[in-house]
Amino acid sequence: METKTNSAAVKGVAVAAGMRGASWDPARMLAPYSMTPHPLATEDGQRTLGFLYARGGEKTVVCQMHPRELAVTHYLVPDVLDAGCAMWVQGPRSVGNDLRLEHEIALYDVAAGVRFLRDQGFDKIILLGNSGGAGLYALYNQQSLAAPEKRITHTPGGRPTKLAGADLPAVDGIVLVSPHPGQGTLLMNSIDPSVTDEEDPFSVDAALNPFDAANGFRRAPESAQYTPAFAERYRAAQRARVARLDARALESIAERQAARDKLKTVRDRGAKIIASHQPIFEIWRTDADLRAWDTSLDPSDRLLGSLWGGDPFVSNYGSVGFARIVTPESWLSTWSGLSSNASFERCGSSIEQPCLMVEYTGDNCAFPGDLDVIYDGMPATDKQRIKVRGNHHGLPLQQGDESGQLIAGRTLQRWLRERFPTR
Repeated sequence: METKTNSAAVKGVAVAAGMRGASWDPARMLAPYSMTPHPLATEDGQRTLGFLYARGGEKTVVCQMHPRELAVTHYLVPDVLDAGCAMWVQGPRSVGNDLRLEHEIALYDVAAGVRFLRDQGFDKIILLGNSGGAGLYALYNQQSLAAPEKRITHTPGGRPTKLAGADLPAVDGIVLVSPHPGQGTLLMNSIDPSVTDEEDPFSVDAALNPFDAANGFRRAPESAQYTPAFAERYRAAQRARVARLDARALESIAERQAARDKLKTVRDRGAKIIASHQPIFEIWRTDADLRAWDTSLDPSDRLLGSLWGGDPFVSNYGSVGFARIVTPESWLSTWSGLSSNASFERCGSSIEQPCLMVEYTGDNCAFPGDLDVIYDGMPATDKQRIKVRGNHHGLPLQQGDESGQLIAGRTLQRWLRERFPTR
């Protein structure tokens, strides 16, 4: 297969990928297969949509889902089919929008898909968590294996989850592909702590500015050089900013709850307005992980830049980025590294099933240190970690490299055949 490589990447600077390049090569899907859409109802009265790929007679199915994206043409679908398994690709209830995403509630979407596949007669169900899908599936696995009375009762924002009465079927295996430690942890590592005023996206504490030459920043193609002392102060300030945002979110929720409580005893127009209002926060400057700009920190094969590109001023100050627009509830459940339940720190210890982790060595979203923690925290006795050269989506790091997607796919095929043989 001929692989085209962006010229900027060849020069050693990462380019924004998003879901670009995460789809299969059409030449790999020439063998006959069926793809059928299935709209499903969730136990909490919502809808989710999935697509089942099959060639007929499969007893094992591999599921792929992301909390805010629908990757219908995910690049690993051909490999799953070639391994003799079916593949289920599912979207969340709100595709392309995490404005109101609460991971605890998203478990109802996952469960609807797993129940459907059990009803279809599949003997084995494998969850394939790619990138942000890994944290979602880790949380689902934890809650599905927990006794109903020990499941999470409320979201971090205080919403009852009713998970104790939910039907959350357990699964038989876990695959993690370029997993990061959870969206909240990811953001706490990349949020810019030099913001001094959340209402002013240009406010800067110069002593914490990661893109100031005085603090070690250098323009590409030169790598930044941050001192250990600066990095330590920076990490502490990142945590402090997240804590401030948590407090802001909780204060907003408490104000609305107080208004609702008041309405139970008196009719008050002002309380009615406050109780009905759903605040939306803008979270600026969320693309500032020091490791993206200083490749000597947690070293790997990665190129300079973040998942969003090689120009930190565009990605950090621009409109596109992680957690740019949130509700207080979605901030706490999804993007807060202090409050979110969907992290491997909290859920990784539940992964006892056979597990394969595919790590891309040039990933600029999931770094080696993060992946060490994820892998070491899983108690599974049958677990395997494979390192593949490529970026976050498995694309080549330089011209002439074999696609990491193909290598990852061959690895996945071997793993599936060995642990879940079709005959």
